[in-house]
This record gives sequence, structure tokens and C-alpha cells, in this order.
Amino acid sequence: MTETVTWLTPESHERLKGELDALIANRPVIAAEINERREEGDLKENGGYHAAREEQGQQEARIRQLQELLNNAKVGIAPTKSGVALPGSVVKVYYDGDETDTETFLIATREEGLGRADLETYSPNSPLGGALIDAKVGETREYTLPNGNTMKVTLVSAEPYHS
Repeated sequence: MTETVTWLTPESHERLKGELDALIANRPVIAAEINERREEGDLKENGGYHAAREEQGQQEARIRQLQELLNNAKVGIAPTKSGVALPGSVVKVYYDGDETDTETFLIATREEGLGRADLETYSPNSPLGGALIDAKVGETREYTLPNGNTMKVTLVSAEPYHS
């Protein structure tokens, strides 16, 4: 399994670290809830017990996800210059030479783009995001689609992201 480096701003790193710390601090509360529900009797028909176990499983999964993300994070300052597609840039592109087929999105992790429902987020590790990294305005790059075909994408603009 290859490790994926995730680009995060210092603010996003702190927010995710805070979420992780809160989840870890909540472990004893969940364990106590499970023990309390277990003492209620027959586990097969104990909905509270099963709900507490499910909540514990979801929290542990999120803890593992956050730990992996933070362990592989590259914390840096968002780009400050325009005209080059970098992690943390909002880019506008068009596809296959059709200047009317444009799309605007953020090149970042999904965690970085939280709170902006109006802006799609593409990872720098995705085929499209990876193809655009370091592209300059007007430059055309090619990337491979999931079906094996290739697509050309041209960078129209790149601006630093501001949440």
C-alpha cells in the first residue's frame, strides 16, 4: 500500500487535529455507554447496546482516517500567486479544446474544501488534479480517465483559495 501525501493549510491541520483529539477523549464515554447497555440484559434484543457499538465503530473508523491523514499530511501555506495550478488553488479549465466546456474547482483534499458546497474539490493525487499540478495558464495537459481513454484539459485560470 502506497502512502498518499495530503496537502493541508495550518488552519485545516489544527482543525483536524482538534477533531481527532476530541474523538480520542470521547473513547471512555463510548466504552462506558456500551458497558451500561450491556448490563441491561439480552444482547440480541438490546437496541441501545447495538447503537452504542455502531457509534463506537464509526468513531474508531474516523480516528483511523484522521490519524492516517495527519500522519501523511504536508502542512504548508496556501499558494499566494495566481496563474499556476498548485494544491490549494481554485482553477478554471476546459476540456478537449472546447472552450465552452469549462469547469471551476479546488485542487485540494476533501477535508480542505469542507464548507464550500458550491465548489467541487479534486485531490492533487487524482488523475485530473495530478495532471494540472504546476500547469501555467494556457497550458494543456493530458490525463487518463477511469475507462482507460485520455482527456486533454487546458488551464484557463488559477487563483489562491480563500475559505
